[in-house]
Amino acid sequence: MTKRFRLGLVGLLWVLSGIGLVSTLSSGASSGEIFVVSIDGSINPASSDYLIAAIEQAEDAGAAAVLIELNTPGGLVSATQDIIQKMLNASVPTIVYVTPRGATATSAGTFITLAANVAAMMPGTSIGAAHPVSMFGGQGQEGQEEQDGQSGQGVVDQKIENFLAAYVESIAKQRNRNVEWAIEAVRNSVAVTAERALELNVIDLVAPSRAALVEAIDGTVVQIGEKEHTLELGSVSYRPVEMTLVQSIFDFLSDPNVATILFAIGALGLYMEFQSPGLIVPGVTGVVAMILFGFALQILPFSWIGILLVLVGVGLLIAELFITSFGLLFAAGITCFLLGGTMIFDRPELSDLTVSFWEVLVPIAGAMTVLGGLIVYSLGRTFMTRQTAGVDEMVGMVGRSETAIDPSGATGKVFVRGEYWNSVADESIAAGESVEILEIQGLTLKVRRALSRR
Repeated sequence: MTKRFRLGLVGLLWVLSGIGLVSTLSSGASSGEIFVVSIDGSINPASSDYLIAAIEQAEDAGAAAVLIELNTPGGLVSATQDIIQKMLNASVPTIVYVTPRGATATSAGTFITLAANVAAMMPGTSIGAAHPVSMFGGQGQEGQEEQDGQSGQGVVDQKIENFLAAYVESIAKQRNRNVEWAIEAVRNSVAVTAERALELNVIDLVAPSRAALVEAIDGTVVQIGEKEHTLELGSVSYRPVEMTLVQSIFDFLSDPNVATILFAIGALGLYMEFQSPGLIVPGVTGVVAMILFGFALQILPFSWIGILLVLVGVGLLIAELFITSFGLLFAAGITCFLLGGTMIFDRPELSDLTVSFWEVLVPIAGAMTVLGGLIVYSLGRTFMTRQTAGVDEMVGMVGRSETAIDPSGATGKVFVRGEYWNSVADESIAAGESVEILEIQGLTLKVRRALSRR
């Protein structure tokens, strides 16, 4: 075997090895894996970044599909648009599965479900209610029909509704789903069960489990860009995609309810630290909570009016502890806090996330009420109890007259609490008698003969 032949053989083996490696990678990509993404909560920048990154990873790996297991009450419009744009332009099939039982694809979740190549739901789930709702100034369909004399807020709400209706219509047309129902979900907050959604061509199938879903859609032809793609899921494996630590933290902070609770904790901690400097723990807790609240405000769209009302409310509650207003400041503070709390994140043009009134705001207001009551009760008890510190606490004490005390005005000496005091009396008191302190006049005690020794 010549040297040239050996070199040629080695080169051929390298080429064949390379071809084999490429073939193996290609085979692995086609049989592939299903990247599994779980969204259980609001649609926000953190969950958007998480989902988009998972789709990009799946594209790079040549995955068979991306399975998005969804349970959401809604979220930010901007984050939803980013997700849908990525899904509609993805080079890998996307599958949305509303799960588990009892889950919902509400509001932003409806848009995301409609944008998938395959939309599926588990029995016992629901989809819809995608109308942008404002707690203050929002109008129903009837109010929108009356354009004459319509308020500025009503005009804004109408524009938002029209935009989202057109947006969901384009998504439904892109995926060949029920356009009329999609528009109704935006304009009239229509919501349906999984079975009814299947009948209306809102989704593609109802599946009781992930395995049943994958088995049912194996061989389905979907549209990827301008080309048709057949799902080959017969022998795929699942690759769960987890949020990074940073994504998890920001996802947690993106909940308006969490942000409001953080603000309440921060305000309480700082108040306790200012009232009793040196406790450290309440102060540190308050500062950390306020910093996290600041991060939340960088993620969530908020209203300055709502924040100012909340601050005014907290200020009035604190003022009640120092100013006698017979509860007027307290009532005004609670009202401002509740009103401001409902307005902080009430931005329907940017988000459908709001603070839960009954589950968050009312309990916080109740806790403030209880705390204020305890403080007032403690102060009241302090005022009603006998003084135990300072000079005035000597009133009522019994001492011993060391010298005779003449009512004519001459001072005598009284021994009390280990000290000798000048004293006067309105009656004659002999030396050695027990005396009771009636009053303190500068450095002189006014006393009387004690009725009995104590």
